[in-house]
Amino acid sequence: MATASKIHLEASQQPQFYVKGLTAESAAKTSQLLQVNHEKYHVFFNRSGFHNHIAHHLLTLFALNASPAELQKGYDDNVSYQRPPEPLKDSIVDDMHDPERFKTYLGKEKYYHDFLVFFQNEMDAKGWHNVVNEYLFAGDERADDMLVRLFGGFLHPIIHLGFGIEFQQPAIVAEGLAQAAVHDNWMASLFFGCEKAAEANRGKDRPKKTIVQLLEECRNDEKLSNAPHFDDGNKIREGIMQRAPNEMIKYASQYTIDEDELEEKTAEMINATAYYTSAAQRPPHQIKFDFFYIHCLNSSIFFSAFLSPANSFLTPATKRRLLEWKVWNDMTMYVSRGSPPLVLSEITSYKPTRPSGWPEIFKRVNTLDDDDGHASKLVRALAHGEQACGPYNSGGEGKEGFEIKGGAWLTLGHMAIDSVEAGSAKWVRSCGFAQAWEEIPLRDDGAAAPSRL
Repeated sequence: MATASKIHLEASQQPQFYVKGLTAESAAKTSQLLQVNHEKYHVFFNRSGFHNHIAHHLLTLFALNASPAELQKGYDDNVSYQRPPEPLKDSIVDDMHDPERFKTYLGKEKYYHDFLVFFQNEMDAKGWHNVVNEYLFAGDERADDMLVRLFGGFLHPIIHLGFGIEFQQPAIVAEGLAQAAVHDNWMASLFFGCEKAAEANRGKDRPKKTIVQLLEECRNDEKLSNAPHFDDGNKIREGIMQRAPNEMIKYASQYTIDEDELEEKTAEMINATAYYTSAAQRPPHQIKFDFFYIHCLNSSIFFSAFLSPANSFLTPATKRRLLEWKVWNDMTMYVSRGSPPLVLSEITSYKPTRPSGWPEIFKRVNTLDDDDGHASKLVRALAHGEQACGPYNSGGEGKEGFEIKGGAWLTLGHMAIDSVEAGSAKWVRSCGFAQAWEEIPLRDDGAAAPSRL
């Protein structure tokens, strides 16, 4: 049985997207390796805040029906550079029960181990569903602060929490909460600024704009699109939030969601992130996916999981708030990488190197050398996107705002696996800037670059 301190997966589990035929052997191997990671390693593998992705990687491989040997390889490829957590201090764990003292430990990675044990103890006493609601969704000062931190670190805490909820593993949920607690909260002004502005837009009797429409408006606003600079250390914090915060809030806050449209708006979010992540290419350079954009896409699958009946402990109001924050974050991330033009023909005209169905793509990513989970998460998120968006792509052109349709999802799966198998850098970083592509090789076909507005 899975508990706040024990990871236990079973072959009968049905995560949000998985390959049928999960085996008891792979479930046992994944559980064993995750338990070692849970007990021995910090959530950051260095002092600069680089994340330990072992949990993400192994759970994704398990869902894609990787063999025990493939799971072991995925673990071995990434365990050597992990570091142990700081020694536990029981006095600090006890101190955290005081809300005022709790605040003093936030945002400091040295307290990850203490936070982990604190949340495990809370789950043992209250149940993990109640702890998640209390510390993230209660709407009080502490929960709102933690919710901001959940979206920090380029979405890593919410990805981690999402895996825990999707696979119903309280120990992974505890890791996710502890991870959120040691991240920064500087995005608070964005989210709360958007919430305040959104109240003026909510419920107005006028056509709602799609995410794709708003992305184009952001790109066409010169002050906003020029706010991030390539040499900014953090292109959201030092770029957008310093040079054009009001403009970012103005556009993002126009996207609001009603509780009765959560399913459709979740699908739209998935589609939009897949679109801008995949279409932001720069011919004649090789196809590469932006490292920052893929986090928006890779995290999208968990918002479908949040809607599952298995997660009814999350209220409709909570799900709405989470999804709005996700869309506002995604729009900000798009702008932060230079607001690149989105060229749909890069997808529709793509020719796979090894044409196949999804099963062969899954096999290729399960055995990919030197993956830390980003590639496998990307492939699974795209395969899930095909399922989630299917109901809105039927009949003619499909629903407005859904640029990725039908067979394009499989094409994206090929683009993703081909790009990471192509050698050189697996990803491009900050794809809207010409400098980001300088080390990316050119294509063999000599494709011409599209006009760049």
